[in-house]
Amino acid sequence: MYNRILNTLSEHPVVEVRIGLNWTAVVVKKGEHQQCGLASTLSEDHHHTGEPKVPEPGRLESTSALELANWIKSETPLRRSLGCAAINALLPRDPLSWTDKNAESAILENGKGKKAVLIGHFPFVSKLREEMGELIVLDQNPTGDDLPPKAAPETLPDADLVAITGMTFINHTLVDLLSLCKPEAYVLILGPSTPLSPVLFDYGVNLLAGSSVENIPAVIAALGQGANFRQIHRAGVRLITQIPSGE
Repeated sequence: MYNRILNTLSEHPVVEVRIGLNWTAVVVKKGEHQQCGLASTLSEDHHHTGEPKVPEPGRLESTSALELANWIKSETPLRRSLGCAAINALLPRDPLSWTDKNAESAILENGKGKKAVLIGHFPFVSKLREEMGELIVLDQNPTGDDLPPKAAPETLPDADLVAITGMTFINHTLVDLLSLCKPEAYVLILGPSTPLSPVLFDYGVNLLAGSSVENIPAVIAALGQGANFRQIHRAGVRLITQIPSGE
């Protein structure tokens, strides 16, 4: 999956790289325009010694965009965040295939009254519980009725709808999770880290719920000062969904 997505990308100059507390951004120049990609910043324990998490900080703009994108395959979580952001910056845009819809609406539209599994505890979970036939939430840090990720093999195979956070693309669990879904399940990948790549539709995904950065300076400024997603959304991020062409 990763190699197939990387092979769809072409080189463009890197304009800016920003690693915020919650979000990472890479900006590239495509012709006369700039394009910004986002990814969740994977946190790591802070160590005063050991190998640097990022080589040559302060000079990442001199790294080729494709090299940054290939960091998605790194063993270092922070480099994978940079890799995902670079991929999202480099992916060809197809606005004609986009719909202005958020992930919550897409889940309700396709899973109301059905059994759903949500990978990642999103803010709209409580609203979904009122509408779904059954809702199971798996999260790295379970709260309330949430289950841990190890419950995926028991919960995904009989789910009618599966909504998976785009963070799984960064932490390398997405492929395994998709393999657990039954063929007729409606599968979404959601969140700003989600690559809007048609390649993902070849792996049983029905809908991508991602984002487009519309005001790059404002979003870069906000995430660079620790903004959460609601804050960078207000700064200038458009929530969009994409389905396979022809559907």
